[in-house]
Amino acid sequence: MTPLLEVADLVKHFPISGGFFGRSREAVRAVDGLSFHVNPGETLSIVGESGCGKSTVGKVVLRLTEATSGDIRFDGRSYRAAGAAEMKAIRRRLQVVFQDPFSSMNPRMRVRDIIAEPLQNFGLEASRAETTDKVRDLLIRVGLPAEALNRYPHEFSGGQRQRLCIARALAPGADLIICDEAVSALDVSVKAQIVNLLSDLQQEIGVALLFISHDLAIVEHLTHRVAVMYLGKIVETADRRELFTNARHPYTRALFSAAPAPRMNARKDRAVLKGDVPNPIHPPAGCRFHTRCPYAFERCRVEEPQLRTVASGHLSACHLD
Repeated sequence: MTPLLEVADLVKHFPISGGFFGRSREAVRAVDGLSFHVNPGETLSIVGESGCGKSTVGKVVLRLTEATSGDIRFDGRSYRAAGAAEMKAIRRRLQVVFQDPFSSMNPRMRVRDIIAEPLQNFGLEASRAETTDKVRDLLIRVGLPAEALNRYPHEFSGGQRQRLCIARALAPGADLIICDEAVSALDVSVKAQIVNLLSDLQQEIGVALLFISHDLAIVEHLTHRVAVMYLGKIVETADRRELFTNARHPYTRALFSAAPAPRMNARKDRAVLKGDVPNPIHPPAGCRFHTRCPYAFERCRVEEPQLRTVASGHLSACHLD
């Protein structure tokens, strides 16, 4: 199967100006050599604590910010250096749902115009009546009443606004939607509704998802595969069931132990990490996690571990393996 999205050795460094004449001498290593793929109709979740670089990955894939190096392919075609016309064709099939649904919509536009805007941008608009019918169908598909097309964004709740953003992403016929913390600003019950909606849409129309999140409970419910990030690198990746039952990397285990237990009286052995996340300008030598890892030994301090296969479809970057 040809991957729908393929990322190879992706690097994104943000230069820091300083010294004489504002020359850049250092850089924040937000993303430092990532490789992954998303198959058609699949959900890949990228998880990790705040500051690990997962949202930057989404922005670079969308080319909202340009990569420092590496390659990005969509449907087998590299588009990192694509021109405006080629990029426009790719963006029709590659859409995004942002974290804050209110700020990602124009508050002066009615719902009918917000959802119809992608159709206009990509030359997919037919007659006004047909466009209105399509907007109405999209509203119903995401669980909103057809009468909502004449209302403004401020007239909806947070969960309803996120449904509008999903409808807008579906409007041009997207094959892949990047969900950047798409449910983190919502209440628990609303989160469940949006996740169920995304799952239903995936089964119904086969859309693929790149789901960026720090909420492991949501990820476990929605995803097919998981990639765990730490300080700009992927440290473990596996099928959802394999990762949640047999995590190998100490950082992944610490993330799972920090997640709230589903039952109030459930006993849980917690792996408490010591110290803070290292400075991404000067990441540690060797394994980037060794400064906080309870199992670190001398090799971890001098040699960077590579992602190795530890089970079928399960890769981990740890010298313990």
